Amino acid sequence: MKIHLTILLSCLSFLSFSQTDSTDILEDYSNYGEPEGVKRYTTQKVLNQTPQKIISLGYDYTGEFHMPGIRIAENITQLEDRHVNQVNVFRAQLNIPVVATNKIIWQLGANYWGSQFQVENANSNSFTKLINQSSLISAGINTTIFKPLNETNFLIFQASADVNGLFTENTKVTSNALTVSATAIYGWKKSEKNMIGTGIARSYRAGRMMYFPVLFWNKTFNDKWGMELLLPAKGHIRYNINTSNMIQAGFELEGNQFSMPIPSTQRDLFFIQRGELKPRIMWDKKITGFLWFSAQVGLRYNYRFDVMNTYDGKENNERYFTSKLGNPLYFNISLNLVSP
Repeated sequence: MKIHLTILLSCLSFLSFSQTDSTDILEDYSNYGEPEGVKRYTTQKVLNQTPQKIISLGYDYTGEFHMPGIRIAENITQLEDRHVNQVNVFRAQLNIPVVATNKIIWQLGANYWGSQFQVENANSNSFTKLINQSSLISAGINTTIFKPLNETNFLIFQASADVNGLFTENTKVTSNALTVSATAIYGWKKSEKNMIGTGIARSYRAGRMMYFPVLFWNKTFNDKWGMELLLPAKGHIRYNINTSNMIQAGFELEGNQFSMPIPSTQRDLFFIQRGELKPRIMWDKKITGFLWFSAQVGLRYNYRFDVMNTYDGKENNERYFTSKLGNPLYFNISLNLVSP
């Protein structure tokens, strides 16, 4: 727990210097007229869009599942199966507006994702013993820039750097635990109900570093229905019961590469390439003011769980082992402070 708090607090302290009064983001500049000849700029939202989370604290519970094909030891190719009773996941997210004007919106953020596996008979296997004793942690910082070019066109830049691994008190955090992701999008805002864009991303969401094209599309069809897409990473259909009560159905692809020392092996580090596809239903409800409650339920589908001998390994001869994890149900709850 000490190493978890240390990593999270270090990320938050990095951002604290840039915190501004939250009233910076309360102003909707589109409500004001501008003198003739003054250049106008598009805004970053569509009508009835889900509110952006400034601070989020959440918990996931993943049910039991099978973990087959675990390698007994480095010098023994024999595989054995294990059973995972549950996975407890703790999440924290922070997004701070640094600049919020009609010409540019710049945010800094921090995130924490810690997964604690509970494996049956874990101590007889060096791999399962370690993941049973410590959490798989992903913690990092990120930045997002929304740059309107005129009344129609805009740019979005996003970048993140994460430290990922299974850390103990004796573990040193090195560059082998670092992953860097980025996305660039060029888009068009057709109306206050429709904005679309395309670009390219470098990401570890599938557990392995990949480059792929991106489709960004937020559209409100009417007062009740809309969609929010950032494909292939995530996509949801939205139903607005009212402006403070929303239901979404869709999916998200989540993952990263985690460094992991395994005692009694000839190598210093192994790398878990973990990717999870989550079809889900989400409910967001305003509690009071800017405080919202969120709940979701869905399937945690194993996209990738490869343990590699090398950083960003891709070839079969670089693989320590791979496991076709079972696909359990999961649920999540969170409390969120949101922007208007």
